[in-house]
Amino acid sequence: MREAQFTNVDTLTTTVDELCLKFGTWKTARALFRAALRRRQTNQISHLSNRMRRDVGLPESKDVLLEARFSLWDIRL
Repeated sequence: MREAQFTNVDTLTTTVDELCLKFGTWKTARALFRAALRRRQTNQISHLSNRMRRDVGLPESKDVLLEARFSLWDIRL
C-alpha cells in the first residue's frame, strides 16, 4: 500500500511539473486554484413552475412568488 501511495504522489508531482513547464507556473497555479474553488453543480428545481414540477413528478410548490409568475404553460384553451 505504501509503495502504491508513493507511486501516485510521484505521478501527480510529475504531472504538475510537466504542466508548469508547458504552460507556465502562474497559469498552472491559477488553473489549479480555479479547479479547487469550482463546486459541483446541482440541479435546482426552485425556478420550475408548478406545471413543470407536476410533469417530472414533483410536488407542487407553495411559494407565493413562484405562483405569481405568469407562464404560457398555464394557459388553458
